[in-house]
Amino acid sequence: MKVGITSRSALIVVDMQKDFCEGGSLPVSGCSSIISKVNEYVEAFKARGLLVVASRDWHPPNHVSFTTAGGPWPPHCVAGSEGAEFVEGLLLPEDVVVVSKATEPGMEAYSAFTSTPLHYVLSLRGVRRLFVTGVATDYCVKETALEALRLGYEVVVLTDAVAGVSGETSEKALEELVVNGALLATGEEVLR
Repeated sequence: MKVGITSRSALIVVDMQKDFCEGGSLPVSGCSSIISKVNEYVEAFKARGLLVVASRDWHPPNHVSFTTAGGPWPPHCVAGSEGAEFVEGLLLPEDVVVVSKATEPGMEAYSAFTSTPLHYVLSLRGVRRLFVTGVATDYCVKETALEALRLGYEVVVLTDAVAGVSGETSEKALEELVVNGALLATGEEVLR
């Protein structure tokens, strides 16, 4: 499979929210540094009239993933809070499809497909190839890409527009994605 953008492609921007960027309650190192690259991809998809999807954690205040509820993470991306807003400088198109995930108090959801209409929306649009950007490589990016592969999509992870919690676990996540059929690419390969 060539990694180019086709007429049946869509871009997924995973969880580019204030709480996941430097200064947020659960910062991913390098989040701020990929904003301009993500914007470059958004512009390329917009120019071609293709779908851009932005996923976001949209947690209730008592979410199971929070340390306050016995989970592994500090409270973050609480629905309606400033930390749940998309990060400043992210230039999403007016017709972006926003997918809110992990909205149930007792259910974790790393993948943008879990309990959301994403698969339905993509199917309606005839999308077959997904290009994935965002944070975190080793959690929500990985799980979104794996679920997309299970659902039969072609998946390209844009390695110059993702950032992870840990370099080691991010590397392992990318290896796992390749083993499962994803392709890794950069703007030089995709946007030429």
